[in-house]
Amino acid sequence: MPQLESGVTAPDFEALTDSGATVKLSDYQGQKVVLYFYPKDDTPG
Repeated sequence: MPQLESGVTAPDFEALTDSGATVKLSDYQGQKVVLYFYPKDDTPG
């Protein structure tokens, strides 16, 4: 996936919550959302 620039609309995607529920970015359409990704989660180092 290409890197997004600040202020650019993110593509719709879905992910699992810690309780196992599925949530989609489009579920929050019309609301302000902050996306934060940290690729080193659950990895050594």
